[in-house]
Amino acid sequence: MNVGRVLGIILVVVGMFICGLGAAVSTTAAETVSGRVLGTALSGLIAAPFVGVGVFLFIRGLQEAKAMAVVQQQKKLLGMVRAQGRVNIADAALELNVSRDQIKEWVYDLVNKGLFTGYINWDDGDLISVDAAKMDKTKCPYCGGQLELAGKGVVECPYCGTEIFLS
Repeated sequence: MNVGRVLGIILVVVGMFICGLGAAVSTTAAETVSGRVLGTALSGLIAAPFVGVGVFLFIRGLQEAKAMAVVQQQKKLLGMVRAQGRVNIADAALELNVSRDQIKEWVYDLVNKGLFTGYINWDDGDLISVDAAKMDKTKCPYCGGQLELAGKGVVECPYCGTEIFLS
């Protein structure tokens, strides 16, 4: 449940209620037009912080909900790869209802977070999970070509283009 969105809606409703109530009271209680306008303006000033904070919380809640949806999709992708060991990118994209580019972005994000190790050849489209401790870091797991490790993260085989994800 997204508390920010709900609280934002509540604050906007409270602000509108305060503004409406102040306008109604000033319209019935004030004897002059200037008194009615002043009363309505003051009730609007009192209500403005409620509405402003409410709108802010609502928008922030929407952003958090979108971010959590991406995290859930990444978690599902990671679970698929860990459970099966080898996942076809096209199949994963269909199951998660996203594009290949989105899968690629998520894989890089998971690698950067240290949550995924393995390799992928984008031409063949298979994502393979391999425990980093068991992986030979000097040879490409796809073609056997010699790798030059420059550090932590992603290494691309110069022979076949396979990307090896290290943690």
